[in-house]
Amino acid sequence: MPEGGSPDVTQLVDRAAVPQSTAADVSGPVRPTSAAALARAQQAAGRAGVGAVVKAYVSLTKPRIVELLLITTVPAMLLAERGVPSLWLIAVVLVGGSLAAGAANALNCYIDRDIDPLMKRTSRRPLATHSITPRAVLTFGLILAALSTVLMATFTNLLATLLTVGAIAYYDLVYTLWLKRTTPQNTVWGGACGAAPVLIGWAAVTGGLAWPAWVMFAVVFLWQPPHFYALAIKFKDDYARAGIPMLPVVASMRRVGLETVVYSWLTVAASVALWPFGMTPVYGVVAVVVGAMLLLEAHRLDGRARRGEPLKPMRLFHWSVTYLTLLCVAIGVDVFIQ
Repeated sequence: MPEGGSPDVTQLVDRAAVPQSTAADVSGPVRPTSAAALARAQQAAGRAGVGAVVKAYVSLTKPRIVELLLITTVPAMLLAERGVPSLWLIAVVLVGGSLAAGAANALNCYIDRDIDPLMKRTSRRPLATHSITPRAVLTFGLILAALSTVLMATFTNLLATLLTVGAIAYYDLVYTLWLKRTTPQNTVWGGACGAAPVLIGWAAVTGGLAWPAWVMFAVVFLWQPPHFYALAIKFKDDYARAGIPMLPVVASMRRVGLETVVYSWLTVAASVALWPFGMTPVYGVVAVVVGAMLLLEAHRLDGRARRGEPLKPMRLFHWSVTYLTLLCVAIGVDVFIQ
């Protein structure tokens, strides 16, 4: 099989040329391979090859992370407008944001091509499997970054465009190249680019930034340590093998549990702090209820760490995603009922 996984058409054998003694071992009648069948096989192999390449490029953008970032963008735009902004503007920001996030993630894969093969979690990425060349990935990432910049500059405003470019640069140059490889606080300070879509969405609507935008930014920024600490616990051995000083690699699980609880409390406090900025009790109740559930899961992980029990970190990881989703939905609903 070639590297792309599609059958090599040169391996198709005219079974009529197989001696009878061998053909007898093959179940079913033996038929010669016609020229038309060979052509169809070549076309199928070509389609499979193209599909594999497209899939590889899409995986470079890390679609699940892009989706999570967009969850925070639309509620920020609704809250900034105190209603529904232009659907065209929403579409532009979502497409531009997707391109920007995809660019940052592709460039992240290019920078991390030396460590991705060392970790099971990332060993199947296109650069780790050599299905795409580093130069192609770099070009792809830069093209996506350019497209997102042009789109935002053309259809939004200067502040939203600068924030978009800044988020890409921060993620790749500050987080990936520096923080990730040098300090266990990488998860904390790397959260700035993950929370940037809130500011970008708000700026696209208003041309500026107000206190509610910064409070929403704080919610997403503070939410990221407990979210990613859980993932880092799960893949602790991977990060250690790659020499990445994630907190669970360099600190005790009791320390990780403590920081998880602290940042979870700060996240909930920030979410409740948004309530006085024109939000109704509907949002307030949701923020308190889902926040209490986030705190419960964080304290459970901390308790297991203190007792030396298996931590079950993915429970917190998955619930943290649900928490942020429900909170953002509550913001959107709150805007509509006012």
